[in-house]
Amino acid sequence: MNSYSRLRLYICSLTSMYMKKLFLLSCMVLAMAACKTSSATSTKVDSKSQVAIKGNWTVSSVTYPGSDYIKINSFGLADSKCFEGSAWKFVSNNNSGEMSLTKSNCAAFSSPIKWFINKEGQFILKILSAGEKAKKVRDGYVLTVNVQDENNFQLIDKINVGNKPTDVVYQFQKTN
Repeated sequence: MNSYSRLRLYICSLTSMYMKKLFLLSCMVLAMAACKTSSATSTKVDSKSQVAIKGNWTVSSVTYPGSDYIKINSFGLADSKCFEGSAWKFVSNNNSGEMSLTKSNCAAFSSPIKWFINKEGQFILKILSAGEKAKKVRDGYVLTVNVQDENNFQLIDKINVGNKPTDVVYQFQKTN
């Protein structure tokens, strides 16, 4: 084998080695991009759904399987049945509003809220203390918007009861 052939073989082996490394590096980059973590909820707003719930609403019922036997503390505030008759105001142009619990035999509660509906039909809710900025509130709630029309809509909260997923359905009715 002459020196030209050896040189050519050497260059081919180097090229092959670099091509393998380049291929492996490309595969790793693709794998890392595919595994990139994303937010649990999308922040892209569904403007049409938001505008549809603009205004004043009342929770007409709260239902879930076993509601005659178990109590659920909704939003860390009160028993879920205390939300029946609660008043909610949704302002869609700045994603603000307020909610008030007024049911007898339940503790009265009123609070400003921040909310939005994302493209996946998730209702994102933060309950604020007076004067508190939403960006300072780290806890929030993700519910699903269901059966939405101009006079009614449902928010569904997925909870775990006895290791079984359970839907808590908040039925809203337009008041104005």
